[in-house]
Amino acid sequence: MTDAPPVKQGFVQEFMGFLKTFGIIGLAIAFVIGAAASKLVTALVNDIITPIVGLALPSGDLKALQANVVNSVTGAVSEFKYGDLIANIIDFIIIALIVFMMYKILSRFKLVDDKTKQA
Repeated sequence: MTDAPPVKQGFVQEFMGFLKTFGIIGLAIAFVIGAAASKLVTALVNDIITPIVGLALPSGDLKALQANVVNSVTGAVSEFKYGDLIANIIDFIIIALIVFMMYKILSRFKLVDDKTKQA
């Protein structure tokens, strides 16, 4: 029972085997789609959600929320722009929710392994 020696492959064949084995093409496609989805969600937050939240705020703009702190010794003013942080947190939560929903859909059709369930 001797194993046959591995077949000598050229660089191109070895590279194509690498791409197939590790699913690099699928990963690249997922990255591009994810980047596009992230842009859509960011636009949704900036153009729809932030103005709606701004209607309930005295300043009228969520991203304009800030706190100014004055240094008592030097008199320098520091601005803490927490409105933009809140908008980015909303952006992140929506993206995380979309990823979770896609995972649930793909696991229902057995397209991804559910790592939370024991075998």
